[in-house]
Amino acid sequence: MDARTPWQALTRGNYLRSAWPWRSAGYLASSALTGIAALLALVVLVVFSLILVGLPLLVLAGVALAVLERRRLRLVDLEPAPSPHRTPAEPGLGAWLRLRLTEQATWRELAYGLLHALVLWPLDALAVAVAIGVPAAMTAAPVQLALDGEEARVVKGPLVTTYPQAFAAAVAGLVLLAVLLHPLAALAGARAQLTRLLLAPRESELRDRLTEVTRSRARLVSAFEAERRRIERDLHDGAQQRLVALTMTLGLARLDVTAGPLADRLATAHDEAGQVLTELRELIHGIHPQVLADYGLGAALADAADRSAVPVDTAVELPRLDRSVETAAYFAVCEALANVAKHSGADRAGLTARHRHGMLEISVRDDGAGGADPAHGSGLTGLADRIAVLDGTLTITSPPDGPTVLRVEIPCEPTESRPTESRPAAGELAAGRPAASEPAGRSR
Repeated sequence: MDARTPWQALTRGNYLRSAWPWRSAGYLASSALTGIAALLALVVLVVFSLILVGLPLLVLAGVALAVLERRRLRLVDLEPAPSPHRTPAEPGLGAWLRLRLTEQATWRELAYGLLHALVLWPLDALAVAVAIGVPAAMTAAPVQLALDGEEARVVKGPLVTTYPQAFAAAVAGLVLLAVLLHPLAALAGARAQLTRLLLAPRESELRDRLTEVTRSRARLVSAFEAERRRIERDLHDGAQQRLVALTMTLGLARLDVTAGPLADRLATAHDEAGQVLTELRELIHGIHPQVLADYGLGAALADAADRSAVPVDTAVELPRLDRSVETAAYFAVCEALANVAKHSGADRAGLTARHRHGMLEISVRDDGAGGADPAHGSGLTGLADRIAVLDGTLTITSPPDGPTVLRVEIPCEPTESRPTESRPAAGELAAGRPAASEPAGRSR
């Protein structure tokens, strides 16, 4: 494995033939650029801070310097150092400033800025001067002698008057350079670790950020589910009711006309309207099935098994669960049953679902050919991400010759202690009749 830091490079036998000696020298030498700029800015801002004008700018200067230092760190540390700061919840400079002043990372960056401006960059420059400058001056002894014509003084020390002495000094300089490049890399590695310690996010900050990202994903999923339910409700209460009325009107019109061309056209229109109504009901069912909302996950899974093209043996006993859990689990099972019908070549499938010890456990098994690769299925990948938002897992085992088993586990607690109500008959659902537990005032 390739080295990613100077310390790792030092353990390799080809260190001197790699780019790491010069990356280390470049990192330490460039420290003077940001260090001098930071020192000048520090002096100016300290003067203004005496009248309290420059104090906020002094704090924020550390934030700006940290951005540059994290990028410069990539010279000697290939692992990216992300920003430790959080994104403000509100737009605007005021919200950004208030958040920065309350973060520990801001004050660590200010401390690094002061340390860098006053101590670190002079030490870095001195190390580069000794490790690179002294050997370079010794190596240049023949050139100095040629330019002077009579004598040359090597690094303000020994006097060289002949070319053999000058070339001997040059060889000694090369040997010294090869030796000093090792401690130079060690120093660069130490500086990189210090920079990462002060400027990179700490474990607690990463944990807080991960928690916030998880909550954000959960909010997005909830928003998507709310939008799906809204679309399903609008289609059900709007377009579907209009189509039902149109179908009934066409049916009554057929009764009022005698046999002939007009009756035939009315019959065709009546049949077309019926087919469109059926397709719309299937579409609504795919968006967010009514049985899931009204009767819960257990009834919805049994309904999905009834609809499957492959016979499914079910063993389902579930209480009512959180709506987001029921929705994610339902669509995972639907995707699994669809894959069984399309790809497995199975004769039968089995579906088990239960809730125990604070965990929803679902298993879909088939007797098909096996060899399924979940990496090639975008549908299951998306569902796995959706379940991960709920701290759940979706796993697939599918050896060659089968069986293929999909397992879903989601930690959750029942919202009702009693088991799921028995679902309505499949014909009732297909006809879109009102559900028994539906709230008053909403027609289905």
